[in-house]
Amino acid sequence: MATEEKHVSRSGRTRLAVAGARTATRSAFGETPRGDRLGGVLFPALLLLALAFALGGLASLLVWSLVEGFPRLDPELFTNNPSRLFPETAGYRTALIGTLYVISGVIMLIVPIGVGAAVYLEEYADKQRWYNRLIELNIQNLAGVPSIVFGILGLAFIARGPLNLGFVAATGSVTLALLVLPTVILAAREAIRAVPPSIREASLALGATRWQTIARQVLPASIPGILTGVILAVARAIGEAAPLLLVGAVTFVTFNPAPFNGGYSVLPVQIYTYAVRPQEEFKVLAAAGVIVMLVALLAMNSFAIWLRNRYERRW
Repeated sequence: MATEEKHVSRSGRTRLAVAGARTATRSAFGETPRGDRLGGVLFPALLLLALAFALGGLASLLVWSLVEGFPRLDPELFTNNPSRLFPETAGYRTALIGTLYVISGVIMLIVPIGVGAAVYLEEYADKQRWYNRLIELNIQNLAGVPSIVFGILGLAFIARGPLNLGFVAATGSVTLALLVLPTVILAAREAIRAVPPSIREASLALGATRWQTIARQVLPASIPGILTGVILAVARAIGEAAPLLLVGAVTFVTFNPAPFNGGYSVLPVQIYTYAVRPQEEFKVLAAAGVIVMLVALLAMNSFAIWLRNRYERRW
């Protein structure tokens, strides 16, 4: 009698287990609501349409620039100074040198400041402190501020005001560094956050200090992500013109610029100056400059993608 009751009880538990598993399976793989199915089709279609529109626009710009500017793709484009009188021999020499100075200053500023801020916020900052939350909020908000606002800031506080550097290439470097610094900080934080906690715990368990763990384990493991963010930020800085117009980037500079002395020009400003002139030769020259800048931007973005794929680690 006791054996029969035990058998009946076991059969009841089995039926309950089967019913529970069946209900869970139906809830997980049951019929999807119509609204969700429609969203699952419509949203990817809109994304693909936007991607096709963007790629089509970029391809059209490349083809137009190549067709229009091909006659001026010669060594003189890089070695000759700009000119208002002789468009057939004018070039981008001073603008290229000015761009090199400005971007070099941007790199020297954003790498130590951006990586240092990311290390502090991820490894040392107390999330409960109000000033740490304020720093994080400001970084996220600054990433969406229009570039012209940074130009006004650079004019008021860097070219004039407290720093008073004047209208030189170093002022452009500081202004562009402020513009792209949030991008570097956010990318570096994501790269540092992606390092598993077990790496840190193993290093600390072996007797390393916190800074030794960060310097010898965390930062080397996150370098690919950090470099990707830096390259994308520099690529954006190369194409910016609006903030530099407010901090001294002038149209025609016929001498080689210096970082802390005299006027300077950059490639986007020089292209704009050529494009608005009425002579047809200047428009051809502007199209050739667009090719140079687009090739540089595509090369830097491609290098960032290669770097990320080459050194990406799966933990």
